[in-house]
Amino acid sequence: MTEMLSMSNNWPLFVGIMLLKLVVVFAVTMLIVAYATWCERKVIGHMQTRLGPMRTGWHGLLQPIADGLKLFFKEDIIPAQASKVPFLLAPMMILVPALITIAVIPFGKDVTVGGFTVPLQITDLNIGVLYILAFAGLGVYGIVLAGWSSNSKYALLGGVRATAQMISYELAAGITIIAVFMLSETLSLREIVALQAGPLWGTITFLPDWYVYKQPLAFGLFIITGLAEINRTPFDMPEAESELVSGFCTEYSSMKYALFFMAEYANMIVISAIAATLFLGGWGAPLNIGILNMVPGVVWLLAKVFAIMFFFIWLRATLPRVRYDQLMQLGWKVLIPLALANLAVTGLVVVLQL
Repeated sequence: MTEMLSMSNNWPLFVGIMLLKLVVVFAVTMLIVAYATWCERKVIGHMQTRLGPMRTGWHGLLQPIADGLKLFFKEDIIPAQASKVPFLLAPMMILVPALITIAVIPFGKDVTVGGFTVPLQITDLNIGVLYILAFAGLGVYGIVLAGWSSNSKYALLGGVRATAQMISYELAAGITIIAVFMLSETLSLREIVALQAGPLWGTITFLPDWYVYKQPLAFGLFIITGLAEINRTPFDMPEAESELVSGFCTEYSSMKYALFFMAEYANMIVISAIAATLFLGGWGAPLNIGILNMVPGVVWLLAKVFAIMFFFIWLRATLPRVRYDQLMQLGWKVLIPLALANLAVTGLVVVLQL
């Protein structure tokens, strides 16, 4: 950190590195968002004995580009009775927080540039996880605003249901993450990753001390709450086509609809990256073996993110949608009590170890 501060005296180098990191992270995130749609269609297609996209490019690899061009040139319709300013702002209010939260995710070990040590992270906040929780909570405003501003009963019902769902599951997710804070005693994601690099329990040298081994229940709860947080199957109630046409985005078309679509996959990347950072050692190798430690950390992080995203896609091809009453009952009567019980047990163990 001191070397990064001293670099700030060399403003051209400092600004250039920050801009480069911003451009690279944004470009890679948007590329993953685009091809996550292709991957989901291909994976679900093969699981259901179909081919998925095949016409556009080799094995449909150009399908995301074709979809983007189609949505860009589609007619942009705004309902006559809609509140136009919030109607236009709502898609950006969902997508932007998802992109901003990536700023505190560490991607790998520090690198040396011009004699200065540069962390592979846009910014290392000592309250990084609180930063993520704060901006993740802003997405709900975009959803409820989209439903209200459309001046449509179907869209409004979808926005209200999404709001209740996200608030319920954010509470369980926040309680779950507190258990990790109690073990690490820090809110910095970079320090949390560093603490997981040592040997498991101090004795099993070939296994890193990932928090998933100490907090398996917390990891499972976080994955479930993350699915509900980003409205993924089996918790995709706000977009239940059979009940609400297309949920809160019923009245949207063209690129505004594409922004909602992009926000869903951007949020899926964020949830996967947070889970990998908090519970799976971040950019650390799965085994403390020399040849694996030689692999760049960003490769391991992306591999873990893609594995969790594949699991989310797998669930979509496997599980049916739950009813809304089942959704809320699971959140308030099962997940929150389990998260509180896990928090109490973790606190007891930490106190006894002291």
